[in-house]
Amino acid sequence: MRVRSDLWVAALIRRAFAAGATAGVVHHGADEAGAIFVALDRLDGAADLWGPAPQSDFTETSSGDRRFERLVGRVTRADVLARIASERRFDPDLWLVEVEDRLGRHFIEPPPADPDAVSPARPVWPPKLDD
Repeated sequence: MRVRSDLWVAALIRRAFAAGATAGVVHHGADEAGAIFVALDRLDGAADLWGPAPQSDFTETSSGDRRFERLVGRVTRADVLARIASERRFDPDLWLVEVEDRLGRHFIEPPPADPDAVSPARPVWPPKLDD
């Protein structure tokens, strides 16, 4: 069962403040099931936008946790707001939470996969057998 959007947002904001960052609701969406977007202002002129992951990322055995993906990274705040304006034309019930953190923490739980992480090494096939 998925947690209501308003409770999830409140928890995100609390995690941010507990870690010494600032966060707030820029646009209040539907309390029960509004889509949530998280804008991260790095306070150096760069911003990221995290949004709901596509339904294809979920499986029948998924726990119901919200999953996120980075929609844009290291862009201006104006670019983030333009993307949100586009998303709001499609879904006016969405939430926008803005986090301000110089360390680049978004406080999303469970954390989304890092798109900048190095991919794991591919296994060699067929495996080489030692003589």
